[in-house]
Amino acid sequence: MKKILLIEDNEDIRSNTAEILELSNYKVITAENGKVGVEKAIEHKPDLIICDIMMPVLDGYGVLYAIHKNEEIKNTPFIFLTAKTERSDFRKGMELGADDYITKPFSGAELLNAVGSRLKKIDLLRQELAPGLEGLQHLLLSSSGKAAMQSITEGRNINKYKRKQIIYSEGNHPGRLYYVLKGKVKAYKTNDDGKELVTELFSPGDFLGHVALLEEAPYRDSAEAMEDTELAAIPKEDFDELVNNNKEVSHRFIRLLAQNISEKEQRLVGIAYNSLRKKVAEALVVLQKKYNPGNEKGFEITINRGSLASIAGTATESLIRTLGDFRNERLVQIKGNGIVVLNMEKLEHLAN
Repeated sequence: MKKILLIEDNEDIRSNTAEILELSNYKVITAENGKVGVEKAIEHKPDLIICDIMMPVLDGYGVLYAIHKNEEIKNTPFIFLTAKTERSDFRKGMELGADDYITKPFSGAELLNAVGSRLKKIDLLRQELAPGLEGLQHLLLSSSGKAAMQSITEGRNINKYKRKQIIYSEGNHPGRLYYVLKGKVKAYKTNDDGKELVTELFSPGDFLGHVALLEEAPYRDSAEAMEDTELAAIPKEDFDELVNNNKEVSHRFIRLLAQNISEKEQRLVGIAYNSLRKKVAEALVVLQKKYNPGNEKGFEITINRGSLASIAGTATESLIRTLGDFRNERLVQIKGNGIVVLNMEKLEHLAN
């Protein structure tokens, strides 16, 4: 049962609105002012918040600000319930991050339609993207509706790449967003001596190329297929329209950017300060989690030693010696270019 927090200082409106929602099988938590509302939001972590604007103690704008400052509830869908109809009021609320408005007086149907629509969208967006074109269509459907989804996905070519084939190169300007349907892709940077550092790994269900598109700048790295790979390509114009016109889509890519930054910061700290053994162990853990998320036993990571050394941030010769040590310690099994992780837990917690 979905939980809805209703923050409204008018007792009659609060009681009637709660009754309508409860009759539609929602669990309703009520608060008589903004301060109590924030406290109950932190305590109950509702699926949706409906909040009046004009209230004593703390108004609706203050509630929304407080919600967004709390890490545990900052992404909770937020609907303003208000008698204020000035355009400036709507604009202020939307700039603060409100998802929708319901204007008083309102009917039960208007209330339930707004609530149902918002909950449905957030449920779709919270689901992980499934590998394959269905995952891409899922995102577009959840944000743009069926017609928009069809206009973007229908008639598009699926680009196929052979192992070691370049997808895009550092310094070039982006013309499309890529979505991995099949295979593995690595993004990397090279220095003046031609030494390579892998900056990111991609698997089915991942987007790539979105950073340069959002920055409106040239690619900061290059991308290469690690095996036979299939990518769906969305033209830049369609991507721009999606991001600019659909807040849910823009939020998803903002979260992707934040996740990318966090992961890269952790990797840089590891490369700078970890021991050789720890660097190689973390590289294997990253690959195992990326390409074997279900933790399937006996899963073989197939990767050449140069690429693995680049992910670990070490020399190829040092990596090979360390893999030999790990094999002798029965942490991994070596099969040509293939590596089977035998003791994931020990690799994850290897002493530095």
